[in-house]
Amino acid sequence: MPKISNNMIGELDNLVRVGQETSKKAVVLLSGGVDSTVTLHWAKEKGFDCSCLIFDYGQRHRREIQAAKLIAEMAGCPAEVIKFSLPWGGSVLLGGQKREDRSQKPEVRSQKSEGEGRGNIPPTYVPARNTIFLSFAISFAEAIGAGSIFIGANAMDYSGYPDCRPEYYEVYEELIKVGTRAGVEEKPIKIQTPLINKTKAEIIRLGMRLNVPFEQTWSCYEGGELLCGRCDACLLRAKGFSEAGSKKKFRPVQTEIHHGDTEARRNNFRRIEHG
Repeated sequence: MPKISNNMIGELDNLVRVGQETSKKAVVLLSGGVDSTVTLHWAKEKGFDCSCLIFDYGQRHRREIQAAKLIAEMAGCPAEVIKFSLPWGGSVLLGGQKREDRSQKPEVRSQKSEGEGRGNIPPTYVPARNTIFLSFAISFAEAIGAGSIFIGANAMDYSGYPDCRPEYYEVYEELIKVGTRAGVEEKPIKIQTPLINKTKAEIIRLGMRLNVPFEQTWSCYEGGELLCGRCDACLLRAKGFSEAGSKKKFRPVQTEIHHGDTEARRNNFRRIEHG
């Protein structure tokens, strides 16, 4: 039986160590909202060395990008802002939407219980957005040797978006296996969706345990100084905090005050936000 030298043992130890470090590197898709922020903190708690990707893709406002940058900085994670455009439009959330869509705005739809209305895709859906985001994330992950991509997708209150379902991510992982160097070399990058089957209330409770800075997150479709409290994203957020038992902090505006009454909205926000 051939003898194994000390040098060979050292090299093997280094390979194992490098492999462990690589597997703990992760790319986190960070939007600045509740779900992606909780996902980032969950990954950090699990010991992942996280690098964040923030996307500037022509949203109606930059408020969520600002929130994402601050959240990444507070978490001590490096962040890359990827800027690109979708000039063909196709969503009311895009600032450069097609001419025929410009009169539309993200309407407040009646709140539905989680899991209902999944056959209806709302106008806030951005065509293939998560597919595009994940393509950037895969390239980034391969370049830095990350073994995981974290995304705060949720199938419980996903508003009917087809790219927030578990089966979508299962198929995408198969694509990674056959379409990337990492996959061909049998080191496939895993897409991690820790919140996929959690309700918004469960996500918020998890975030509270992780000391997530919810006050810095942005969930609103509008880009004003304060959360509007009326759009679908704000309503889902408010419902989640209410069901999570949060009675004092981090709740968004819930008001029927018109957008023009800025001072009244500011006072209402402060009263609800800080108790």
